[in-house]
Amino acid sequence: MKISRRDSGRMEALIGSILAVGVVGSVLFLAAGLFWQRRATGAIHLNHALRGTNLFGFWSGCAQAVAGGRWSPELLVNLGIGVLLLTPYVRVAASAVYFAFFERNAKYAGFTAFVLGVLTYSLFLR
Repeated sequence: MKISRRDSGRMEALIGSILAVGVVGSVLFLAAGLFWQRRATGAIHLNHALRGTNLFGFWSGCAQAVAGGRWSPELLVNLGIGVLLLTPYVRVAASAVYFAFFERNAKYAGFTAFVLGVLTYSLFLR
Protein backbone atom coordinates (compact mmCIF):
# COMPACT_ATOMS: atom_id res chain seq x y z
CA MET A 1 0.00 0.00 0.00
CA LYS A 2 1.45 3.32 -1.07
CA ILE A 3 1.11 6.16 1.44
CA SER A 4 0.19 9.50 0.00
CA ARG A 5 1.84 12.76 0.96
CA ARG A 6 -1.43 13.69 2.64
CA ASP A 7 -1.28 10.65 4.96
CA SER A 8 2.38 11.30 5.67
CA GLY A 9 1.55 14.91 6.51
CA ARG A 10 -1.12 13.74 8.94
CA MET A 11 1.41 11.54 10.70
CA GLU A 12 3.90 14.40 10.91
CA ALA A 13 1.15 16.63 12.32
CA LEU A 14 0.23 13.96 14.89
CA ILE A 15 3.85 13.55 15.96
CA GLY A 16 4.27 17.32 16.17
CA SER A 17 1.11 17.58 18.27
CA ILE A 18 2.28 14.84 20.64
CA LEU A 19 5.60 16.57 21.15
CA ALA A 20 4.02 20.02 21.55
CA VAL A 21 1.39 18.84 24.05
CA GLY A 22 4.02 16.94 26.04
CA VAL A 23 6.46 19.83 26.23
CA VAL A 24 3.81 22.49 26.93
CA GLY A 25 2.12 20.28 29.54
CA SER A 26 5.45 19.63 31.22
CA VAL A 27 6.33 23.32 31.26
CA LEU A 28 2.94 24.20 32.73
CA PHE A 29 3.29 21.67 35.57
CA LEU A 30 6.88 22.75 36.26
CA ALA A 31 6.04 26.46 36.19
CA ALA A 32 3.00 25.99 38.43
CA GLY A 33 5.02 23.98 40.94
CA LEU A 34 7.88 26.46 41.00
CA PHE A 35 5.49 29.42 41.25
CA TRP A 36 3.67 27.76 44.15
CA GLN A 37 6.99 27.01 45.87
CA ARG A 38 8.12 30.62 45.43
CA ARG A 39 4.83 31.96 46.83
CA ALA A 40 4.88 29.56 49.79
CA THR A 41 8.52 29.84 50.84
CA GLY A 42 10.00 32.82 49.04
CA ALA A 43 12.50 30.57 47.27
CA ILE A 44 12.41 28.35 44.21
CA HIS A 45 14.62 25.72 45.84
CA LEU A 46 13.04 22.25 46.00
CA ASN A 47 14.69 19.55 48.05
CA HIS A 48 12.81 16.31 47.70
CA ALA A 49 13.59 12.77 46.63
CA LEU A 50 12.02 11.38 43.48
CA ARG A 51 9.76 8.42 44.16
CA GLY A 52 10.40 5.05 42.55
CA THR A 53 13.36 3.64 40.69
CA ASN A 54 11.59 3.63 37.34
CA LEU A 55 8.88 5.65 35.65
CA PHE A 56 6.16 3.24 36.78
CA GLY A 57 7.18 3.66 40.42
CA PHE A 58 7.53 7.40 39.91
CA TRP A 59 4.02 7.69 38.42
CA SER A 60 2.45 5.41 41.03
CA GLY A 61 3.82 7.68 43.77
CA CYS A 62 2.38 10.70 41.97
CA ALA A 63 -0.97 8.95 41.46
CA GLN A 64 -1.18 8.07 45.16
CA ALA A 65 -0.51 11.69 46.10
CA VAL A 66 -3.15 12.97 43.66
CA ALA A 67 -5.69 10.36 44.82
CA GLY A 68 -5.00 11.26 48.44
CA GLY A 69 -5.43 14.96 47.70
CA ARG A 70 -1.85 15.70 48.81
CA TRP A 71 -1.14 18.47 46.29
CA SER A 72 2.18 20.24 46.72
CA PRO A 73 4.76 22.13 44.68
CA GLU A 74 6.90 18.98 44.63
CA LEU A 75 4.02 16.97 43.17
CA LEU A 76 3.48 19.49 40.38
CA VAL A 77 7.19 19.45 39.54
CA ASN A 78 7.17 15.65 39.59
CA LEU A 79 4.18 15.61 37.24
CA GLY A 80 6.05 17.95 34.89
CA ILE A 81 9.08 15.67 34.91
CA GLY A 82 6.87 12.62 34.35
CA VAL A 83 5.05 14.19 31.40
CA LEU A 84 8.38 15.18 29.87
CA LEU A 85 9.69 11.62 30.26
CA LEU A 86 6.56 10.11 28.71
CA THR A 87 6.50 12.43 25.69
CA PRO A 88 9.11 10.61 23.56
CA TYR A 89 7.65 7.26 24.61
CA VAL A 90 4.19 8.23 23.31
CA ARG A 91 5.78 9.59 20.14
CA VAL A 92 7.58 6.30 19.43
CA ALA A 93 4.44 4.29 20.24
CA ALA A 94 2.42 6.40 17.76
CA SER A 95 5.12 5.86 15.13
CA ALA A 96 5.09 2.10 15.72
CA VAL A 97 1.32 1.99 15.23
CA TYR A 98 1.60 4.12 12.10
CA PHE A 99 4.32 2.03 10.47
CA ALA A 100 2.68 -1.29 11.39
CA PHE A 101 -0.97 -0.60 10.60
CA PHE A 102 -1.18 2.35 8.24
CA GLU A 103 1.98 2.24 6.19
CA ARG A 104 2.38 -1.54 6.56
CA ASN A 105 6.14 -1.22 6.37
CA ALA A 106 7.61 -4.20 8.20
CA LYS A 107 11.17 -2.85 8.26
CA TYR A 108 10.28 0.51 9.85
CA ALA A 109 7.71 -1.13 12.11
CA GLY A 110 10.39 -3.54 13.32
CA PHE A 111 12.93 -0.81 14.00
CA THR A 112 10.35 1.30 15.76
CA ALA A 113 9.11 -1.66 17.80
CA PHE A 114 12.70 -2.35 18.86
CA VAL A 115 13.14 1.27 20.00
CA LEU A 116 9.79 1.07 21.81
CA GLY A 117 10.95 -2.11 23.55
CA VAL A 118 14.19 -0.49 24.68
CA LEU A 119 12.29 2.56 25.95
CA THR A 120 9.77 0.34 27.74
CA TYR A 121 12.54 -1.60 29.44
CA SER A 122 14.51 1.47 30.44
CA LEU A 123 11.55 3.55 31.62
CA PHE A 124 9.24 1.00 33.21
CA LEU A 125 11.07 -2.23 33.97
CA ARG A 126 14.51 -1.22 35.08
